[in-house]
Amino acid sequence: MTGPGVDVRAGAARFAVRAPDADAVWLCLFDDAAERRLPMHRDGDLWTAHAAGAGPGMRYGYRADGRWDPDAGLWFDSAKLLVDPYAIELDRRFRYDPRLSAFGTDTADLVPRAIVQPPAMAVEPPPALFRPGGLIYEVNVRGFTARHPDVPPTIRGTIAALAHPAVIAHLRRLRVAAIELMPVVAWIDERHLPPLGLANAWGYNPVAPMALDPGLAPGGVAELCDTVAALRAAGIGVLLDLVFNHTGESDRAGPVLSLRGLDARDAFASAPDGALINDTGCGNTLDFASPHVRALALASLRHFARLGVDGFRFDLAPVLARGPGFDPAAPFLAEVAADPLLSTRVMIAEPWDVGPGGYRLGQFPDGWLEWNDRYRDDVRRFWRGDGGAGVFATRICGSADLFGGATSRSVSFVAAHDGAALADVVSYVDKHNEANGEGNRDGGHEPRWNNGAEGLSDDPAIVAARALDIRALLATLFLSRGTIQVTAGDEWGRTQSGNNNAYAQAEMVELDWIARDRDLEAFVIALADVRARHPAIMSPEWPCDARWLTLDGQPMTPADWEAPDCPGFELRLGAAALRFDRRARRVFVSG
Repeated sequence: MTGPGVDVRAGAARFAVRAPDADAVWLCLFDDAAERRLPMHRDGDLWTAHAAGAGPGMRYGYRADGRWDPDAGLWFDSAKLLVDPYAIELDRRFRYDPRLSAFGTDTADLVPRAIVQPPAMAVEPPPALFRPGGLIYEVNVRGFTARHPDVPPTIRGTIAALAHPAVIAHLRRLRVAAIELMPVVAWIDERHLPPLGLANAWGYNPVAPMALDPGLAPGGVAELCDTVAALRAAGIGVLLDLVFNHTGESDRAGPVLSLRGLDARDAFASAPDGALINDTGCGNTLDFASPHVRALALASLRHFARLGVDGFRFDLAPVLARGPGFDPAAPFLAEVAADPLLSTRVMIAEPWDVGPGGYRLGQFPDGWLEWNDRYRDDVRRFWRGDGGAGVFATRICGSADLFGGATSRSVSFVAAHDGAALADVVSYVDKHNEANGEGNRDGGHEPRWNNGAEGLSDDPAIVAARALDIRALLATLFLSRGTIQVTAGDEWGRTQSGNNNAYAQAEMVELDWIARDRDLEAFVIALADVRARHPAIMSPEWPCDARWLTLDGQPMTPADWEAPDCPGFELRLGAAALRFDRRARRVFVSG
């Protein structure tokens, strides 16, 4: 091993970290609370040290000295303990404290220590289990099982809980093809949250891209491996939602935790005047024009792929292809395609960021799946009554207008973690994010239903109308071609009380397994069974034998498609007849 990271050999370990602008770097070894510092030696842009007796289980970190000049992109401070960007396991969670940003203030008592790992065994990873066309089930790891009555309290809210037989049974009833875990690598709270008594409940603020968060995976790498194996044995793949677009070190005044204190000028995109570019809305943007940033990201992907993970969903994925402008032939995307292991995994883009020209739906390379927010919006509009039937038909058949090619690359969804829960979509006129402490300014503006009242209602007519809308949306999703996605709990009517940005609401994202709507859950299970019986529905290939009829059984005409009051249509596909009746607010299936 010649690059960054730790290489364990008999009786010793080689430590290497990249810090090209540093004047000095120390390896810090920890034995209980005691810290031992070893000076590292410069080897080009790397600093290296050999430590006799440093084997698996040893705790370590780094310190780097040099110029402290944030205006110039330099945050060197030997008082700051720094986490190895290539760390595999950490001994504790990150905890925000203002001292993490204060120059000259020691942070050894705050920052997690990396744990030296045994040499990796040369094991051939299994082939990817998940294939496009199946159901992706999006899961907040802690919230999914935190209140599950059948899961032992000792493992609730952890990755291990996902392997519990009761959880796997639920996934199998829904015919889940792959479970997609919201971020599981170590993250830190945004600095405005602790004063509000809040904590990040989603994990989209990472620090160490390969190290599992100790709160979610107290058993470390072995816990993830065991869970992946158990799910695979049940025919369920595992996808990881990864955040490579920024780090939790935030803006200019953010904490110094890892890359910021080692290699900030190369790691983070900056303007000519030195200001951090913020194409993420999170204070900084990782610079994928840098080969060293790409190398770290690729190493992270390979690490998880070797553990048996089927693929990855990338948050704010245009950042991965910026240099600085978006390019579908960008080096990172090409390197993924050329990698013998990664080219066999599933890659899913969230195809937008907040930077200039950041909306790139349909523009990622062939083979990449993409979150399709146009599907979400157009399907909602159709059932809400203010959207056309033509575009609705295009969406349920895979959005050929967006993706072209031989097959659809759409990941279709009607609700996701980022936005209102499905039950709230039809129950609230406006968002209600007051609990987030940002004056209800955060979160997107989603046009939603007005079924006679906002929030909970005891009116039987309102309750019935909402139930019809939820079922129509879910039925449309399960009868759409190609890959579909459901967020855990939407199959039984979870609510976030109108909050459409519950990233800092730990209790709100906990699923209530006791009070769930079992009738709605049974309806979704039946939909999953219907979808499984009709391969023509699941296929991501464009339909060549589709027949489109009016609700009266006549062939659809251009005038029918364009009519603003089109009541719906019937789609005959293979042996299935799918009837989308907007007047009845229902979807009917036969065949």
